[in-house]
Amino acid sequence: MKHLHLDALGGIAGDMFIAALLDAFPAHAAEAIAAAEALGGVRCHLLAHHDGVLAGTRFRVEETGGHEHHPHTAWRDIRARIAAAPLAEPVRRHATDIFSLLAEAEACVHGIAADAVAFHEVGAADSIADIVGAAWLIDALGPARWSVSPLPLGGGQVRTAHGPMPVPAPATALLLEGFDMLDDGIGGERVTPTGAAILRHLGCGPRGRMPGRLAQSGLGFGTRRLEGISNALRVLVFEDTESVPPRHDVTVIAFEVDDQSGEDLATGLDRLRAAPGVLDVLQMAAFGKKGRLATHVQVLAEPGSAEAVAEMCFRETTTIGLRLNPVQRLVLARQRREVMVGERRVRVKQVERPGGRTGKAEADDLAALSGQAARARLRHLAEARAEGDDDA
Repeated sequence: MKHLHLDALGGIAGDMFIAALLDAFPAHAAEAIAAAEALGGVRCHLLAHHDGVLAGTRFRVEETGGHEHHPHTAWRDIRARIAAAPLAEPVRRHATDIFSLLAEAEACVHGIAADAVAFHEVGAADSIADIVGAAWLIDALGPARWSVSPLPLGGGQVRTAHGPMPVPAPATALLLEGFDMLDDGIGGERVTPTGAAILRHLGCGPRGRMPGRLAQSGLGFGTRRLEGISNALRVLVFEDTESVPPRHDVTVIAFEVDDQSGEDLATGLDRLRAAPGVLDVLQMAAFGKKGRLATHVQVLAEPGSAEAVAEMCFRETTTIGLRLNPVQRLVLARQRREVMVGERRVRVKQVERPGGRTGKAEADDLAALSGQAARARLRHLAEARAEGDDDA
């Protein structure tokens, strides 16, 4: 599993977060920009940037007038736009969760319900694009540990729709509770509400001991110029050198069935697969007493759900006895990505193996094509595109 450490030299904002990650992972740029533009009304650009000391990238969002501008945008309206946007479900969930954190903080500050919150600066098209773009990158990078350096406190006041506010702004301060802060003597808004919400959503903790190998790094610049320091966010990407993944406790429920029709057993096992706490269901042929053909069933369940799953096994099959065994399993980190190949949307499961990442396209998304050669070509293109191969 990757460990991504955010070094907030100049601070953190949504555009700085995207710029730093795309500086480290440039192959993601086209799709991240497309996601940031998905709600309409903006055009996004990734630009090389040099502040006279350091070189990196900037993520710039410009409004195109595709949506009518309002001085404030209701949280429920933003939520509806995210729900209607052409985004993969995990991206939609990340974006909604980040905005929910902002809405809850604003609601607490102003003493109102979260659904009554109307965003001003954060509701602007560029901030929405920053959050959606960040959500896409968080999903694309897959399972990862995140940490952050002590954050610069800043100082002074910032102008808002509610009038001048102290820095950090009240909602931002709520989101930053529990984070280590430092005062480097440079004022201004160093952590924006969007940046604070992203950190809170990622569950960033202190750096601790860095694991493994430093694989790559990236530098993302903000729009302001700071006195005596680069206004940049750096990301350091570490990869574990340990080949053995962490262990997880699971319960194996095993039984045999020899007096249930194949069709009805298949229905029962499909219901088991969909039950809460069930991780997998496997069936195989077995021979019982007197050479009688039977079906061996093995259910993998979360330990806390084992009793409920066992009861469901009795309800959905004709078995009269179960064997429950607590075991441990090792699971490689994986993620699901959705890619477009022409007009077809294909889901690809990517697995982080000790020898490198592998990908496999979902068979259900290939089934509509006629002919083995056509399906094989679509599989190859989808898996290459998920890996970031632009020539695919």
